[in-house]
Amino acid sequence: MFIAQELRKSNIAEYLLYMWQVEDVIRAFGCSLSRIRKEYVERFDYDDEQKEELTDWYGNLIRMMNQEDCREQGHLQINKVVMQQLLELHVQLLESTKFPFYNAEYYKVLPFIVELRNHGANKDENEVETCLNSLYGVMMLRLQKKEITPSTSHAIKEITTFIGMLSDYYKKDKEEGLKFE
Repeated sequence: MFIAQELRKSNIAEYLLYMWQVEDVIRAFGCSLSRIRKEYVERFDYDDEQKEELTDWYGNLIRMMNQEDCREQGHLQINKVVMQQLLELHVQLLESTKFPFYNAEYYKVLPFIVELRNHGANKDENEVETCLNSLYGVMMLRLQKKEITPSTSHAIKEITTFIGMLSDYYKKDKEEGLKFE
C-alpha cells in the first residue's frame, strides 16, 4: 500500500507492475486475509498501525478480486483503468507531431512487440499491455533466478525505455497537462 501510493505518484508503469504483483501475492495466499496478515504483513518492519492499514488495504483488494471474479487470473478494474489511461495517452502521443522522440522510440520497439505477439502473447492485447506483460514476465523470471537470453535482455531494455517515456509523459500530463495540437 505504501509502496503503491509512492509509485502511483512517481512512475505509473512501475505502479501497475507492482499492483499486478500484489494481485499475484494475494492469489499465492489463496485470497485469505488471515494468511496474508499472519504470513506476509507480519514480516514487514512496520508499526502496528501501519500493519493494520496494510491489512485493511489487502482486505479491500481481496473483496474487489472476489466481486470482479479475478481470484484466479486477470486484473482488478482499478488496474484496467490505469492501463486504459496509458493506452489513450500512447495513442495521443503517436497521433501528435509534437512528440517525435516518443514516435521514434515506439517504432524502435515495434518489432519486439510484433515478435512477442507472434510467440504466444495475447493477440488481443494492446501494444502497451504487451510491453508491460513482457516486463512483468522478465521480472518473474529474475525472481525465480531463471536465465534470460541476450536477445530478450536487449528487447527488455528497449521496451523499458519506451514504457519509461510513456510513464514520464503520463506524469507530466497529470501534473501540467500535455498539449497535443
